[in-house]
Amino acid sequence: MAQFGFENDIHSILKLDMPITNAPMARWQRKASSSNTSGLSPGKSGNVSQSLSKTPSKTPGKNKKQTPSKMGGDRFIPTRNSKQMDVASFLLTKENEPVDTNSAPGTSENQKAWSMSLNGYNIEDAKILHLGGKPLNAPEGYQNNLKVLYSQGATPASLKKTRYICSTPDKILDAPDLRNDFYLNLLDWSSRNVVAVALDNSVYLLDGATGNVTFLMSLESEDDYICSLSWTKDGSYLAVGTSDCKIQLWDVYVNKRLRSMASHSARVASMSWNDHVLSSGSRAGHIHHHDVRVADHHIYTLTGHSQEVCGLKWSPDGRYLASGGNDNMVYVWPRINEGSASQPVLSWGEHQGAVKALAWCPWQTNILASGGGTSDRHIRIWNVNSGSCISSLDTKSQISSLVFAPNYKELVSGHGYAHNNVVIWKYPALTRVAELKGHEDRVLSLVLSPDAATMATVAGDETIRLWKSFEVDPLKKKAKERLVKSTSSAIHQSIR
Repeated sequence: MAQFGFENDIHSILKLDMPITNAPMARWQRKASSSNTSGLSPGKSGNVSQSLSKTPSKTPGKNKKQTPSKMGGDRFIPTRNSKQMDVASFLLTKENEPVDTNSAPGTSENQKAWSMSLNGYNIEDAKILHLGGKPLNAPEGYQNNLKVLYSQGATPASLKKTRYICSTPDKILDAPDLRNDFYLNLLDWSSRNVVAVALDNSVYLLDGATGNVTFLMSLESEDDYICSLSWTKDGSYLAVGTSDCKIQLWDVYVNKRLRSMASHSARVASMSWNDHVLSSGSRAGHIHHHDVRVADHHIYTLTGHSQEVCGLKWSPDGRYLASGGNDNMVYVWPRINEGSASQPVLSWGEHQGAVKALAWCPWQTNILASGGGTSDRHIRIWNVNSGSCISSLDTKSQISSLVFAPNYKELVSGHGYAHNNVVIWKYPALTRVAELKGHEDRVLSLVLSPDAATMATVAGDETIRLWKSFEVDPLKKKAKERLVKSTSSAIHQSIR
């Protein structure tokens, strides 16, 4: 019996290699059967059986034009039931139907309820294309990034991102016999575009518009020399401080000396105007106020410095006088009234060298900049309202001059040992904008033109150099001039 059981097992195993008679038909057979059945009439049944007995050489329907199929298989044709076809037909016919304005208000709600119950979704939400009516509005807050990108005006190629600062001077003038003394102030530029420079014991005038140079005056004694120059605000009169302790006042347009004022006991190294009051500092450490309208011109003396006063500047609003000396001190004095005692409102001793460089900010009248000499080399920015130091910068070089350039909100410093250069700083960050080299000796003084577009530097190499470093864009300049004219005309009309 065991033998018969083994034979039955072998027989059942061998059945797996035989054709499967009860298996379902292959897909290609089903397709061939369906296509032949639909394409033949009922009277041609013999051809149908004949076609099923043969294996087709190609998949049925390949000879017809078809949509390109996916690689690796036949084209997929989705089956659509009659319900979906009815919905599609209804959508197409509904778009072309005229809108009935007299229909009942609840018609749309009824259609929505019928659609939900019959189809399981709202027909209005099944729209893919909108064939009629106005275009739909964008949702609230939507922004088209492409529209924003391409609707913006292109930046002109000629628009300057950063201005060009020429590293060479516009003009170089000889200044023979210029005294190479750090503590003197031998250069000043008037509001009428005239540059005054002191060469030993003589004063010369340079017309900034024409470039003509004229001689103004000379001291009688060859042993004396000029120590300081300062123009009045209107540019008509020039104050000349001398080594013989005097101050001469000159009318430059009639070439006449108006008066000579004596009150100091040492040379006058610094001067600054505040309307009709001239303040002067001497080597003795004293500051004198002179009222040039009266015969008794000396109206007050300020005592604070122990050594020579080499820096002196009135603030643009005339409220404070800043003074710097060889004693490394910076003082801020209030505007005084005749007969009243005056003490400095602020004093700073942070500098470790002589303070000759002083500059008030024209657009922030409470800001004062000071620079130290060889032992200090720092630029310090002060707030006179709070009395605090806002910022400090080590320039690695002696500072002889400071001036604010309002056209680009910058600070300019003139340097002596060891770089002998001029540096433009961005204010208030104090980042370096440009460095101007050319002088072969230390820069002694630095001043700005009336339009603040050009600066003049004088150095120990006996040269004066003019740098056009702050020229304004012509379009901005015209707009500014139009604004000034409109403002002045409005003021004139209000006065009338």
